[in-house]
Amino acid sequence: MSDMSNLFEPIPYGLWKEDKQAFARQLGNSFRETGFAVITGHPVDQSVIDKANEAAKSFFALPAAAKEKYHDAAGGRQRGYTPFATENAKGQKAADLKEFWHTGRKLPEVSKYRETMKDTPAVDEVPDFDAATYAFYEEMDAFGRDLLRAIALHLELPEDWFEDKVESGNSILRLLHYPPQENPPPKGTVRAGAHEDINVITLLLGAEEAGLEVQHSSGEWLGVNPPRDALVINCGDMLQRLTGGVLPSTTHRVVNPGPERAKFPRYSTPFFLHFNQDFLIEQLPQSLAEGGKAQPPITAQDYLMERLREIGLVKAE
Repeated sequence: MSDMSNLFEPIPYGLWKEDKQAFARQLGNSFRETGFAVITGHPVDQSVIDKANEAAKSFFALPAAAKEKYHDAAGGRQRGYTPFATENAKGQKAADLKEFWHTGRKLPEVSKYRETMKDTPAVDEVPDFDAATYAFYEEMDAFGRDLLRAIALHLELPEDWFEDKVESGNSILRLLHYPPQENPPPKGTVRAGAHEDINVITLLLGAEEAGLEVQHSSGEWLGVNPPRDALVINCGDMLQRLTGGVLPSTTHRVVNPGPERAKFPRYSTPFFLHFNQDFLIEQLPQSLAEGGKAQPPITAQDYLMERLREIGLVKAE
């Protein structure tokens, strides 16, 4: 087997300021190989991260009845709270061992997306929750759009190609809580089952507990253990579809910890960056020329709803 130890070699964000093409090349090459990349020296303000994490921990510590007020099952749980063991990975029967909160974009009063993008509910019980989580949302959104500029260069597109296709996107900040496991978990369970992400790119900041694994094209599961304060980024299904698979959306999972770490909770904060809902996803000509797979055009919103039904967050009609 080939040496895979350098597959997640961290890419310094400072390189983007010094040599855009070099940064774009390293990011693109990492995506092509594993669908994932690790970025060090990211620009997301640490105090913003800390405040959002504290607010999230305060929220998850609330009684179940208080959290349930923010649970919008009918809306596909795209905003607000989703209780423990609700979501499953596509094709998996066992529910994931997690609870989470979704913060979405604040839209102008007159926006054509209002019918399909709800407001995020305001949380009464944690005074600074709304401000802290939305400040984090905006930092991650801005950084994600910057990374898309590098991806555009890698794909031989104008640097700002993605900008008007994501600026009102249905992007979501997910605050995740995997509770401590006092007893050994049921056989065959993982904290989050093997899955791919639906969106364009996902930005994942420092999970406090290890466990993230990525399935390489060889079939082997590889642990992603980024340095402290690094950010993990991966391609989602929408970027895979846009590029005909040239940039792959890779299967990943969160495995249960060993007994000595099971009693600690795990928090993580993925940011799922989405296209504007009416953006038509069709393969880039240069990706098809490279051998990418052709698929029928589909809007970002139709594609999202198709996938949400598959993972059980939206009931099938």
